[in-house]
Amino acid sequence: MPSAKTWSVHLLTASGSAFALLAALAVMRGAWAETFIWLGAALFVDGIDGPLARSFRVGERMPWFDGAILDLVIDYATYVFIPALIVARSGLMPPILAVPCAILVAVIGALYFADTRMKTRENGFRGFPAVWNMVVFLLMAFWPPAIVSAATIVVFAALTFAPIEFIHPVRVRRLRHVTLAVTALWAVFSIWTVVEELRPAWPVLLGLGASTAYLTVVGAVLQAARRPWIAKRANRAVRGSR
Repeated sequence: MPSAKTWSVHLLTASGSAFALLAALAVMRGAWAETFIWLGAALFVDGIDGPLARSFRVGERMPWFDGAILDLVIDYATYVFIPALIVARSGLMPPILAVPCAILVAVIGALYFADTRMKTRENGFRGFPAVWNMVVFLLMAFWPPAIVSAATIVVFAALTFAPIEFIHPVRVRRLRHVTLAVTALWAVFSIWTVVEELRPAWPVLLGLGASTAYLTVVGAVLQAARRPWIAKRANRAVRGSR
């Protein structure tokens, strides 16, 4: 018999849909900082509901209710659909670019969430993990030329199905402490950026960009380090230094 704790975890996950709706309403008003506040709240919920579900053994107590499917529905709304809406409405680029880019985000994101091979053996992600909320947030903070914004979206869309790994900040064990520290810094810089109405001073942008760069490439670096020829070269270097 499911307990109140079990239901509360599912309700916590489902609360992401409320944050998605609030974010959509903020997009309609052009309230961009508020939009990312709601998306940030959804991101926080997504970060804690999984560990809570495992701690309370929700899957065992409610085997007829699939929390993973619920999580994917919410994630698509907050990680993909709302960011696509921001691309279409924010003025990052003219409509002739914005609408196709928004459609690209929505469609590629939908395809990614249906890919059963998205997780690697180390609990990372195979291909860009459809975190379009982060990509669009950075574009809104840095506000590059329209062609750069469009090119960025096209590149990450292509990386979605590339055989390149991206790290999960919590579940990948290698460099976990470093990655968690960088993730915490990214969160601090992101909150600061939102408080400054997406127009922070350059030191904040520098920190935001550097932490994002680490989180973007560290998975590929760890993937490359597992390749036999790199591992052999590293072992030879270690033996040569003794």
